Amino acid sequence: MDLSKILNKDQRKSIMDALLTPFSWGYGACVWLRNKAFDFGLLPQEEFEIPVVSVGNITVGGTGKTPHVEYIIEALYRRYHVAVLSRGYKRKTKGFILASNNMSPRDIGDEPYQIYRKYSGLITLAVCESRRKGIHELLRIDPKINLILLDDGFQHRYVKPKVNILLLDYNRMPFEDKLMPLGQLREPVESVSRCDMVVVTKCPVDLAPMEIRMFKQQLNLLNYQKLFFSTIRYGEPVPVFPVQSQELTSLQWLHEDDAVLCLTGIATPKPLVRYLRQFAAPVKVMHFDDHHFFTRRDFGDIFKVYKSLTGKRKFIITTEKDAVRIMNNPYYPPIKRNCIYYIPMRVGILAVDGPDFVDELVANIDKQEEEANLTTMSDDNR
Repeated sequence: MDLSKILNKDQRKSIMDALLTPFSWGYGACVWLRNKAFDFGLLPQEEFEIPVVSVGNITVGGTGKTPHVEYIIEALYRRYHVAVLSRGYKRKTKGFILASNNMSPRDIGDEPYQIYRKYSGLITLAVCESRRKGIHELLRIDPKINLILLDDGFQHRYVKPKVNILLLDYNRMPFEDKLMPLGQLREPVESVSRCDMVVVTKCPVDLAPMEIRMFKQQLNLLNYQKLFFSTIRYGEPVPVFPVQSQELTSLQWLHEDDAVLCLTGIATPKPLVRYLRQFAAPVKVMHFDDHHFFTRRDFGDIFKVYKSLTGKRKFIITTEKDAVRIMNNPYYPPIKRNCIYYIPMRVGILAVDGPDFVDELVANIDKQEEEANLTTMSDDNR
């Protein structure tokens, strides 16, 4: 019996909610116990002498961690000797790996590879499942490192960061969500109390003052916690593969008789799709799972859809994160290299009442360093 033909959408959702609720309660109980074990010292946390800045979230994927880490790198690499440490999600390797020029996304993961490709020579980057082990190894390899960014470090509580930055998606705020698997929360909303800085990401550029007040009221942050709002800024299309002549240099040049295939393998493709549909050309969308490594069969399916597009000019447009996986993929057909582009994505911090984001971050880092120095001086005087 096909229940989808008997029950409407709301009825099916009610049944699924009822089935998943016990699992959500069980998951929540495990998370609560784990956090209490850290709070009471039953599970050990290690604090390092150099500042560790964690950038993370409490929802499953798609809050914009990578572009925010890049924003922080660009703001701080001139002040500090910066290292980035990531888990390297979906990489095909294990243990501690120090990024180098001869590596691919399969070695260190697509997001770390994207960061390393942009900032090689300016930062040190490594991946490791154990953040404590990874930090110790980074400091052993390069003792000059004096600032470490933990990519997706909010749940990795074995390391106690000097500054904890929590990202919340404007389009799915935690107080409107539920714990996994009923919703997309990795932790309960109360976990917001662990962070020093909160950034509401993917906001509209014209964020209304009333919305800002609403977020402040609903988050109910403590006095020392600071709230910021960021938005996505898309750049002009860039060829995924080096080509002699770039046919598409601006999305403004797309015409109604052109055609675009938007190809994504990220958690939340909707913002990019909405952006592309502002322009004249019709947009067809093909979406794969987050961090998807494209197979030979995938590309066969992709180019069947591409071939079916009706337009004088046809383009494939993807994300920067997908581009780093595609450019290193042996199955991508060489004769199609001139039709695929990616759209760079950058973060912009909205100017609202309150401190500047970078100034606040540096003040937090310096404050923690001053406290560490005072502690060291006190120990030396004993």
